[in-house]
Amino acid sequence: MLTIEQATYDAIVAHARRDHPVEACGIVAGPEGSDRPERHVEMVNAAGSPTFYEFDSTDLLGLYRDLDDRDEEPVVIYHSHTATEAYPSRTDIGLAQEPNAHYVLVSTREHGNNDGPVEFRSYRIVDGEVTEEEVAVVPQLSTD
Repeated sequence: MLTIEQATYDAIVAHARRDHPVEACGIVAGPEGSDRPERHVEMVNAAGSPTFYEFDSTDLLGLYRDLDDRDEEPVVIYHSHTATEAYPSRTDIGLAQEPNAHYVLVSTREHGNNDGPVEFRSYRIVDGEVTEEEVAVVPQLSTD
């Protein structure tokens, strides 16, 4: 199960809406081995595409250096789908290289940039196998 703070959930949804019709992408970092999504990091979709996302290689290298410096890892890797449901595509599955990460997809197909419900779903993707998991949105992460 993915447990995520309301403020982080809201930030991911806002990013997806703001970038629509281009797919939004980013991560939520947390302390190594903690499974605690604490620090939201928006990334730029270098592909600039409504059907595909790609982290800029220079930005990605900088991100991983920053994560190393902070003893963090990507706990959540997210992107949006602008015209389809929030389910990983074959391309998404092929790009999934972090076996411990939660892969979050947000579909903005129904309301685009406007207010209204979005599909917000989380998956584990390991060795090409996709498993959907529950998402618990909490006021704040517990401290224990």
